This record gives sequence, structure tokens and C-alpha cells, in this order.
Amino acid sequence: MGTYIARRLLLIIPTLIGMTVVTFAVMAFAPGGMRSVIVNRESGLDPRARQAIEKFYTKKYGLDKPLTVQYLVWLNKVSPLGVKDAGVGWPSSRRFGFKSPDLGESIISHRPVLAMIEESLPVTLLLNVITIPIMIGVSLWTGLKAAQHRGGIGDVVGGSVFLGLWSIPQIWAGVLLVGYLANKNFIHWFPAAGLHDLRDDEMNFLPTLADGFHRGWLLDTGWHLVLPVVCLMYAGFAFSSKLTRAATLENMAADFVRTARAKGVGERQVLWRHVLRNSLLPLITYTATIVPGLISGAIIVESIFGIPGMGKLGVDAVFDKDPEMVLSTTLVASILGLISYLGADIAYAMADPRVSFESEAT
Repeated sequence: MGTYIARRLLLIIPTLIGMTVVTFAVMAFAPGGMRSVIVNRESGLDPRARQAIEKFYTKKYGLDKPLTVQYLVWLNKVSPLGVKDAGVGWPSSRRFGFKSPDLGESIISHRPVLAMIEESLPVTLLLNVITIPIMIGVSLWTGLKAAQHRGGIGDVVGGSVFLGLWSIPQIWAGVLLVGYLANKNFIHWFPAAGLHDLRDDEMNFLPTLADGFHRGWLLDTGWHLVLPVVCLMYAGFAFSSKLTRAATLENMAADFVRTARAKGVGERQVLWRHVLRNSLLPLITYTATIVPGLISGAIIVESIFGIPGMGKLGVDAVFDKDPEMVLSTTLVASILGLISYLGADIAYAMADPRVSFESEAT
């Protein structure tokens, strides 16, 4: 397993390079190229000022150099290992080694891209850390119960409900949740937007009962996250529950299950100790594929509920034609996606002892 993980970590490097090459090429071969994307934002200026700005950005981003050189310069800048400049002269000032990655500066907000990602990425990761365990837990329980009582009322009704949930567009569900559960004219149980109350700086971290109940910062954050988490996970556990049900039914008819029953093993032990572990593999695969989608696709939820997360940051960068931000958000999302796939491979071996990767390395 250790050899396989090391090989996979090494394979992440060329995979990331391939992803960044594609993203860079899409932006470079857009109508007018990067020069047009950057400079055309200043179309309202007089020709002299526009020419000065064009000259500034051309020098800053090296737009007068070949595309391969532009890409290599950017790749060296964002990489933690590369050529670093001591600022004395060429070539004595250039040294190859470890350095601090530089993701550039946003041409919209004129802030470092790394600082903006550090602000938005924890928000999106928080949504995922809450959403994925709940989704997997609900999927396992409902899927196992549906398979255990196949054809029963719970199986039929649950399957119909899950099919209905899967069919509901996420944007419509978010609007309904805000319109009814966060609307003062209907059921005002939850806040409509944001992650914190406007007075969160006055709150204690935990709730307190002194002079009446006062919700703390932690409870207030959880209260704001309820609707976004529901909106993110309802379709996911609808699909994964059906996936778990199908995998469970397939394993319940397997030879090892009949052998366990013939030996007198109880039905509950057969289900939870034998069938469950083998039924996890399809669910692990599905979870590995939805993690990148939840990170980058959270734009709908983050936009509806006014959450400043990673998905919204990336899509806004595309619409604002901010090249440094687009490249950096793509890079970060790609890294997280590759890590999720690596985690899925490790989970395979943990769930099923028959899965071994060591033979690939020998």
C-alpha cells in the first residue's frame, strides 16, 4: 500500500500539469487571447491611457512572449519547487530549489489571489465536511434497510421519494428553501443568507443562559448552515441510497453470504459485518467523484445563500475575465479532486481486504 500511495502521489504532478495546460490553453486561445481579456476591461479610457495600461499588463504577464514561455513562467511562479530569483543578475541570481508559491494578483480586486483563496476555501471545505458524512450516513442506513425489506412499503415509498428528490433542480430547491423557511411572511426558522449574524462579534463562542438564552457564535454558524447543507446533500443521498441498495442486494445473493448463513451466523451480523463492507465499494467510488463536484459546483448554493466560498469565487473570476484567479482556482480544485481520488483508493483497501495495490508495483 505504501508503494502504491507513493506512486500515486508522484502521478499527481503530471496530472496537474496536464490540467493547467488545458486551462491555460482555453484562456490563451479565447478570442483575442489573454491580452484582449485583460486590456479590453479598460475600453472606456482614452487611447493614450489604454496604451499605457496595455504596456503595463504586457510587461507584467509577459504577453509579448510565446505561449509556451508564458505558461512555463506561470507554472514556475505557482510551483513550490522551481527557479527562484535573488534579484542580483542573470544567471547568478537564479537558483533552483524550494520557494513560496505565488498565485499572482487579481486584476479585479487588486488583492493577492492566495489571500482570497485562503478566505473562501475553508468555507467550501466546511460545507463539504458537514455534507458528505451526513449524506453517506443516510445513504447507508436507508440503502441497507431498503435491501433488507425489498419490495416492502418502505422500499417502494422510499424509492419513489428518492427519485423525486433526484429530479428536483438544486437551484429551484434553494429558492424554495429561502422563500418559505427563511421568509418572514411564511416560516422564518432560518436566516436567508450569510454564515454569521451581523452581531457575531458580540457573541460568546458557546450559547449561554445568563439573563435568558443567548445563542453563541458556534450555534449561530450552525443555524446559518442548515439550509445550504440540505440544499447540497438532498440529491446526493437520493442517488447514493439507491446505489447502496443495489450493491447490498447483489452481495446478499453472493456465495459467501449463503455460507455465513449456513454456519448459523445471525442475519444482523451477516448484514452489517459481511454484506456492508463489500457494498461500500460502489459508494466509495461515487463519493470520490462528487467531492470535486461539491467543491466547484457549490456555486449555486453559495450564490443563493450568499456564502463567499470557493465555487462562487471561481465562477465570478470566469465572468470577470480574471486570468490569475481562474488559473489558481482551477489549480486548487484539481489538487483537491486528485486527493479525493487517492483517498478513495485507500478506502477500497480498508473496506475490502481482497483489494491490494502492491501487485501493481512488483
